[in-house]
Amino acid sequence: MMATNLFNRHPWLKRIRHEWLLLLFAALAVLLACVDPQPWSRYKTWLQIPTLCGLLGLLIAIQGIRDSGLVQRVAGMLVMHVHSLRGVALLLVSMTAVLSMVLTNDVSLFLMVPLTLAIGSMSNLPVLRMAVLEALAVNAGSTLSPIGNPQNLLIWQHAQIPFPSFIMHLLPAAAVMFLLVAALAWFWMPKERVALHADRLDGHGVSRAMATLSILALALMVLMMQYHQAPLGALVLVIGFALFSRRTLACIDWLLMATFAAIFLGLGHFATLPIVGHALDTINVQQPLALFLSGIVSSQLISNVPATVLLLDRAKDALALAVAVNVGGFGVVIGSLANLIALRLAKQPHGMRLFHEVSLPFLLVCAPLVYLVTRLLA
Repeated sequence: MMATNLFNRHPWLKRIRHEWLLLLFAALAVLLACVDPQPWSRYKTWLQIPTLCGLLGLLIAIQGIRDSGLVQRVAGMLVMHVHSLRGVALLLVSMTAVLSMVLTNDVSLFLMVPLTLAIGSMSNLPVLRMAVLEALAVNAGSTLSPIGNPQNLLIWQHAQIPFPSFIMHLLPAAAVMFLLVAALAWFWMPKERVALHADRLDGHGVSRAMATLSILALALMVLMMQYHQAPLGALVLVIGFALFSRRTLACIDWLLMATFAAIFLGLGHFATLPIVGHALDTINVQQPLALFLSGIVSSQLISNVPATVLLLDRAKDALALAVAVNVGGFGVVIGSLANLIALRLAKQPHGMRLFHEVSLPFLLVCAPLVYLVTRLLA
């Protein structure tokens, strides 16, 4: 009874009770802090404050674009010109993959998932299936570009590989991944034609002032992230929207921010444990297959960006490592944190379950195909 009253007085406690990923990684971070205490400077490093600030800035800008009505207007224009669900799926998957090459995987999802939700609200498009496909598509598309995702950026800068050489080496792997995602989209989507809800196509007014402010905010945030000034960019956006649109700030998914903070702390600390380092030292990552499997397995355990950090100095073939950790973005949801962003933005029931029902078999099919193709073309 006391617990029920407590939840009634504080609704946010009721929400946290259902945030199992947040609770799991928060518990891991606290447990590791107790059994392996570290200086505060290391916790600050693991927390990845610039990344969290970048995430906050993107959340604010995209929420502003949603509030402006622009996403709904674009969604209406799209569904009026594509007549089959499979056609819509292939279009959205392709747009997501291409955007991830130039705007990074996270930014691509922040643009495409709200658009998908808007299309789903005015048609019979299966939104959750599309969100899962878009999570897979950003992993495939961002693989090709040195700036497509954090692990590629780390490897590109560390190994000093020419931009064209990086793209040419990753092209076979990215092509296999994208073709598999496109095939999945084609066969998984219903054969039906797009059925429009006529009553929801009209009446989507666009606030030009809010749309302009939000698009400028998004451009500013991406620019600030490129120049490693994400905290300053997030501060500017928080102040700007606090002055002009407090409602937008109120709609931000703050629990997503807390979940990422817990994941960064928990996985960051776990990755530096001596037992993890010793385990990796026993693996001969100079062997192509061993490196490939190490990148995938470690990505499943600690996500592909920490896995890249752990393996970067151990692996002589940086480009082979890039292939491995990008393939490792499939599988479990923490393989790539872009997976979590896609599911969280979609806010669909049973999203995590459906994601794993699709992504785990996808990894089992994709991994051997990518390895065979890359080895044959090496």
